[in-house]
Amino acid sequence: MNEPAATKVPTVAIIGAGISGLASAHHLNRIAQAHQRRVVLHLLESDTRAGGVIRSESAGGCTCEFGPDSILAEKPRGRAFCEEIGLEPRLISTEPANRGTSIAKGDRLVPIPKGLNLFAPSRILPMLRSPLLSTGGKLRMLCEPFIRRRRNVTDESLASFVRRRFGDEVLHNLAQPLAGGIYTADPERLSMDATMARFVEMERKHGSVTAAMLRRRAQGDDDNASATGPRHNLFFAFRDGIEELPKRLEELLPPGVLKKNTCVSALVATPSGWQVRTNDIELSVDAVCLALPAYLTADLVAPVDRDLHTALREIRYASAATINIVLDRSEVPRPLAGYGFVVPARERRTTIACTYSSHKYAHRAPDGSVLLRAFVGGALAPDKLTLDDANLTNAVMADLRDLLGITARPREVIITRWPESMPQYDVGHLQRVAKIAALLEKQPGLYVAGNAYDGVGIPDCIRSGEMAAEAICKLIFPDVLKPRSESPA
Repeated sequence: MNEPAATKVPTVAIIGAGISGLASAHHLNRIAQAHQRRVVLHLLESDTRAGGVIRSESAGGCTCEFGPDSILAEKPRGRAFCEEIGLEPRLISTEPANRGTSIAKGDRLVPIPKGLNLFAPSRILPMLRSPLLSTGGKLRMLCEPFIRRRRNVTDESLASFVRRRFGDEVLHNLAQPLAGGIYTADPERLSMDATMARFVEMERKHGSVTAAMLRRRAQGDDDNASATGPRHNLFFAFRDGIEELPKRLEELLPPGVLKKNTCVSALVATPSGWQVRTNDIELSVDAVCLALPAYLTADLVAPVDRDLHTALREIRYASAATINIVLDRSEVPRPLAGYGFVVPARERRTTIACTYSSHKYAHRAPDGSVLLRAFVGGALAPDKLTLDDANLTNAVMADLRDLLGITARPREVIITRWPESMPQYDVGHLQRVAKIAALLEKQPGLYVAGNAYDGVGIPDCIRSGEMAAEAICKLIFPDVLKPRSESPA
């Protein structure tokens, strides 16, 4: 006999077991346990492993990261979440003695001047002494405080913002490679409002980004004054690699919740909820969270809502590849200064960035070995990913020969390709996300999570998954969940 409707146990499907889906499943299960409520939870993953693009493996005695290698400590939800799930003893910070980043200029690696935050200086003299800009470029940069603030409040691209306020050289020599190292994006399309709103606010409030940065430093805010490009001192990881995070979340899930090798083929709205069809099962559920790339989410919702499908498809993606390279220390003739380097697109190299992994974190490589990690592709160089593994390796090693003097054949080379893995936060992104949210309101019990919407980092994905879980709980447990007190991710 069926249970009465009043006592029916709600059923939820979360599709996609990347970090967003895992965080969503963990948070939903934790809420249910805290309030002594029952829920039947299905976390469906098409791959043989959970974690999505987070992947860490040992090769050549080194701990190699094939996806992200760090968590941004600046966003407190990331570290707090790790502590909540018992990973605090496993946390490690970047090596402070090796802090810094360089930018490729010709065959040289030039350190980023102290006080530079992406493209905005909080110290003038280090920037004036740097060879990264010509004399004309430095003079144009110094004019920034005298540039009138923009009156139009609509979204603007990174290229437009930097070119308008600091000039073309700052854009191409500093902003493009440094932002590219984070977003693998085309600066002509990257949204300021969605990715760097703090600089937009500086212009609106102070009339000058430079003036705002100098004022913050004068007030004792060393957060920006000590910045040198991407703020590597504010990252952390785990002793055995970032994959410790999804593995821990998998351990904490009740048995049977995670179903790997399960590919969802269709999503159907029903009078009582949703039907999820997979390669071997059909589920009738009260709520669904699609923790997938936006284009896969779009494909699943197409039969349900064509407008939602179209809105999701407006979020573009770029592809990338990581190349882990293991060498003997004696085969790297030049000093490895800092945590790595980025390469301006104007340099026309295959490599867009390189991390000195064994310098960034301790215990990533055994004594006498060096672990490097190169990045290829992104929005500005998709053609590089058409190279086969041998030619891609040769092209990257040619870059490392020019920039680091490396001529030896590596002991190990591991290439990992990530097709359509990097969502592009193009101008108007916030409006697109708002439109998606409004369309989802018309589909009760349907939710989305992931790095396509409100941030690309691991803390952003955790927050996205948790917010989806709380929205689901408001639907299935309307009497128990208090409103969320929003805080930074």
